[in-house]
Amino acid sequence: MSSTSQAHELDCVIVGGGIHGTVLARRLLEETSLDRTAISIVDPHERLLASFREKTRACGMDVLRSTFVHHIGAEPFALEAFAERTGREDELVPTVDYPPRPTLELFLDHATHVIDTAELDSLHLQATVETIRAAPDGRGVRLETTAGPLEARSCVLAIGHGGRYRWPDWASTLDGVGHIWDAVDPNADVDSTIVVGGGITAAQLACTLSETQSVTLLARHPLEWEVSEAAPPWINWPHIERQLHVHPPGSSERFDTVIAARNAATIPPSLYRRLDSRLEAGTLTLVQDEIASARSTNGTVRIAVEHDRELTADRVVLATGFEPVFEHPFVDRVATELELARGYRGMPILEDDTLAWQRSDGTSTPLYVSGALALGTVGPYAPNIPGARRAADRITQAIEDRTVCDRTPHLPRHAQGDGVSD
Repeated sequence: MSSTSQAHELDCVIVGGGIHGTVLARRLLEETSLDRTAISIVDPHERLLASFREKTRACGMDVLRSTFVHHIGAEPFALEAFAERTGREDELVPTVDYPPRPTLELFLDHATHVIDTAELDSLHLQATVETIRAAPDGRGVRLETTAGPLEARSCVLAIGHGGRYRWPDWASTLDGVGHIWDAVDPNADVDSTIVVGGGITAAQLACTLSETQSVTLLARHPLEWEVSEAAPPWINWPHIERQLHVHPPGSSERFDTVIAARNAATIPPSLYRRLDSRLEAGTLTLVQDEIASARSTNGTVRIAVEHDRELTADRVVLATGFEPVFEHPFVDRVATELELARGYRGMPILEDDTLAWQRSDGTSTPLYVSGALALGTVGPYAPNIPGARRAADRITQAIEDRTVCDRTPHLPRHAQGDGVSD
């Protein structure tokens, strides 16, 4: 695509139409002076939240891990009110020592209601962003997309892991092995499956598949049970400031603090009864061991584990998570084009108050970050629904402040905030 093509000019472009992009778009419409015609959500899927819908259904999720106050609407109790109004209170599932959690279908139906009410689909441009560079006028950014170039005064990266899934070395070239997020059909006509992984996705998938076939859940470590993705105080910004922002932005101390706080590869206790019932029924077997080798012969996958045992199945489905988003090639391209600052393990160095990605020289940019990329600033809930709400709190205000300054020509340039390049 030619960088000299005529670009469509906007106030704000949101890259990503998932939970984070949708929450932010609604907030910008409701809480800023931006006109809806000057906001765009760029996402390659046919509809907003499409990737979230596909992934949650692929792994057999029936109830969210998050509580009923975490959703894409405005008011904390909006989802509860939606359930009451539609006669679906029974889909707010009681949880021991934890607030009720919505069923997946209730959450998605409420999300559709929010999207339709705010007419967010009208903001959606179905396209892929290939890179982002400085706008020719030096006051914003230029996005090169598969649908043509866009120029915007501000931009938000609200991306997920970009289709980069973690594949163990032994599985990368083996027939009969697929990743749960990579076009694996959970309803395929097979008699047996080995699910590799030890977290919530692996457990949900193993339980779902074991209702119709023989399943082995192969985990490297004993299953660990945690109610939520992190301790509840990490949802609150003052706690984040006290525990995380005391360390330098982009530092290894921030990274280590977040990793220690995240309950990665854990299973909520609410899944225990379902898992236990499948184990008792004999259609699900749990094996805790390291994989020594694997081979595929005559349509059967054979996995040898370290304790002198061989597991066989018609197929293997990996539930082994994602590659680090900090290392995503798209993130590398954007950081290089805009000379953005990166810290430990490629972590973006953001302004804690605005989530703007700083340049290498420490100056500000109109590029903001939400989601897993903001882990070092938003904390362990950054990739999840609570993280979307906390990030939107900061980004919405920052974009409104920038917009007001840009519309006030008598202000000196330094008071209006710099663009991407001078």
